[in-house]
Amino acid sequence: MSLYILLIACVILICILLNKISSKLGIPMLLAFIILGMLFGSDGVVKIPFDNYVIAEQICSVALIFIMFYGGFGTNWNQARPIAIKSVLLSTIGVILTAFITGLFCFYVLGFEFFESLLIGSVISSTDAASVFSILRSKRLNLKDNTASMLEVESGSNDPCSYMLTVICLATMSGELSGGQLTYMIFAQLVYGILLGIVVAVVAVWILTKIKFSTDGFGTIFVFSMPLIAYALSTLIGGNGYLSVYILGIILGNQSIPNKKSLVHFFDGVTGLMQMLIFFLLGLLAFPSQLPAILLPSLAIAIFLTFIARPLVVFAILSPFKGTLNQKLLVSWSGLRGAASIVFAIMATVSPTYMKNDIFHMVFFIVLFSISLQGSLIPFMAKKWDMIDDEDNVLKTFSDYSDEVPVQFIKLPITSNHSWNGKKIKDIPLLPDVLLVLILRGDRRIVPKGHTLIQAGDCVILSALSLEEELGIYLTEVEVEKGNDWLGRSLSQIALGPEKLIILIKREDNVLIPNGQTIIKENDILVMSQL
Repeated sequence: MSLYILLIACVILICILLNKISSKLGIPMLLAFIILGMLFGSDGVVKIPFDNYVIAEQICSVALIFIMFYGGFGTNWNQARPIAIKSVLLSTIGVILTAFITGLFCFYVLGFEFFESLLIGSVISSTDAASVFSILRSKRLNLKDNTASMLEVESGSNDPCSYMLTVICLATMSGELSGGQLTYMIFAQLVYGILLGIVVAVVAVWILTKIKFSTDGFGTIFVFSMPLIAYALSTLIGGNGYLSVYILGIILGNQSIPNKKSLVHFFDGVTGLMQMLIFFLLGLLAFPSQLPAILLPSLAIAIFLTFIARPLVVFAILSPFKGTLNQKLLVSWSGLRGAASIVFAIMATVSPTYMKNDIFHMVFFIVLFSISLQGSLIPFMAKKWDMIDDEDNVLKTFSDYSDEVPVQFIKLPITSNHSWNGKKIKDIPLLPDVLLVLILRGDRRIVPKGHTLIQAGDCVILSALSLEEELGIYLTEVEVEKGNDWLGRSLSQIALGPEKLIILIKREDNVLIPNGQTIIKENDILVMSQL
């Protein structure tokens, strides 16, 4: 067991290192995770014998829940609203057309069976949010005409449609569906999926805004559980769990909820870990020795999808709208395949439906082709087609972007001998860029005005600009014991050196902010800042 834990930890560390290296080399980091998985796999250097598609499907399905949730949670709806109709059409009708056109190619050109052809088209019909997000962010691709928002919303929202098509194809191939059952399945997938996502989101927002958690961090754990609940409830009643999760993310990500920035950072890390997991598992499951057998048909599908099917669909959907030719070309090129296609391919592999072709390895090759070729060239193509907007900021398309100045709040208790006691706020001299924002008086919360009188027992809340950069300051604690040279002396009499400052004293159950006249007592704990 210890050996396996050590191996997992090493893989995570290597993935983090590869993230740095891939950014410098200009290749998508997810490609590095696939290659790492191949090196660890049965045909690789480490030769880990892993071919359990059932376990892989279960793990990847859970990982995809959080990727889908963060795809919605990170979407800034204010920025996305102008292109919402285009994105929704691309993520619904676009996915269906892509699946159908690719399926026809597999059937008529490659000679696959009809439903198996449609299944392959369905599995690879959605674009990958993780790949698109990582490239837009890491390369800071500030694109014209709200193109970044369009790609973000499309790639984040089209996986549920691809999932629905995959489920319908598998059910049809197994002979489990009649016409009426097929109609109900489509109804349930869409309606139940949407309703469950909205209901869970409304409940989650109410709890987050009305209930204060007793322990720091419980709010994050609560939000972490919401995508799992939305997916599970929706799936139990026949709905589209991934659609529920995406809608939940959209609603939560665009609400004013407590600690939102910390939630963004948390789920950014979780999603990164899930991406590592899925792409590493893909490489681990793959047998490179089997790739020659599927090389030609997979290459044909990848080329057709990239240069014919995707552009046809994009131009057909976006042409009725006002848009430039270069925008359509870039959107066509940015249709990366990735995590969702992998999960749906594994789902097809573990299904009892008989298939003549090795769908998993075919999708593996297509994803590898898409990420390595399209993903690597997106920045180049954006510049070639003059789609870079130097005056814009791509991070505005994500809900974790903030153009607000960071603010730090300070609590100041007012005692009877405090110099502010009995004074009006307008008569109190404050430091520049410091504002008195709130007065806590017993159970009352007073919004201060110039004539507001400060009283003993008040707790005054001040605001000031917080640091945005790391200054290399750290804190240390020193306990003053009997016999200490500092005992009984004031702070002004203690030589600490030029890089140290006593900023707080813990005295029994009290916390003191000291000044030069503060006397050090036995058992005091001095908190010092040091460069």
